[in-house]
Amino acid sequence: MTKLMDLDDQIERAERLERSITDTLTIERLRQFAAKCRRERERLSRHRQHAA
Repeated sequence: MTKLMDLDDQIERAERLERSITDTLTIERLRQFAAKCRRERERLSRHRQHAA
């Protein structure tokens, strides 16, 4: 599994878990984690485009 695929999987899992719980602190942490994964995915995507 590539790093980009791993990040996509982590984002999907965090968002799925976020929808299934009611604890607001945990929801906020999951949202922050998903946002961090998205930023890293975007950074890696840009890096790969420039390397090609």
